[in-house]
Amino acid sequence: MRRISGILTFFSLFLILAGAQAAERWAELPAFPSMPAPKTSGMADVNDIKMYYAEYGEGDPILFIHGGLGNADVWGHQVAEFAKDHLVIVADSRGHGRSTRSGQPFGYDLMTSDYVALLDHLKIDKVTLVGWSDGGIIGIDMAMNHPEKLTRVIAQAANVTTDGVKADVLENKTFSHYIDVAGDQYKKLSPTPAEYQAFFTQISEMWATQPAWTAADLAKISVPVTLAIGDHDEAVKLDHTELMAKEIPGAKLVILKSASHFAMLQDPAGYNRMIRDAMAGR
Repeated sequence: MRRISGILTFFSLFLILAGAQAAERWAELPAFPSMPAPKTSGMADVNDIKMYYAEYGEGDPILFIHGGLGNADVWGHQVAEFAKDHLVIVADSRGHGRSTRSGQPFGYDLMTSDYVALLDHLKIDKVTLVGWSDGGIIGIDMAMNHPEKLTRVIAQAANVTTDGVKADVLENKTFSHYIDVAGDQYKKLSPTPAEYQAFFTQISEMWATQPAWTAADLAKISVPVTLAIGDHDEAVKLDHTELMAKEIPGAKLVILKSASHFAMLQDPAGYNRMIRDAMAGR
């Protein structure tokens, strides 16, 4: 009887530990939050596409740029917080979400030029740019090529060469779930809802070859940059982010605790605090 009791106790402990591990927030992909009602929204004629955008609140402008395959709605927690005291702009990158795409191959320089054109369309001179993943890469691209548009860049989970990405990222359970969720949202939002696989293939081709920036490229950056990465990021290597922080003049590195590539969803309060600290120069 004692042996049975001991086995049951061990089994119960195993279940508790397994449950605790399963509940780790960095291993989960929370649902995209609801977006507040925008002050304005529309489709801007940008380069050779129509680009969806929305604006919220008033004050110093912040532009939030989502990651690859996603859309602007990932920023619901951040929009709700920062629209209290800032003008918040979100948009769907070309081919993503509600925005259209053209026959041009996807590239970070091209997408950066889309966002520069969007800011011109909205008559916004300078922004704090918060970018996640591909959005962070776009932010770094803009810092190199269009610094006059930026007050600062806060880039989370960005890479500047392809070897900064983990080789097994597409095999990761959480990242694979994100690809599926992005596909479901694409079908609901896109003007070409049946073309997700073709879109995914095009984005994957970009990921395979871009970006390819050198230390000399990064050394030219003159705007303040904060680089953030989750301590359990599934996609981007920590040592790559640390190297970026050394190569970008004055860059600050922030490690987001118990968070992964999807930190803005997993720990919105901590993520928002990181942004406010960066904006305050802390």
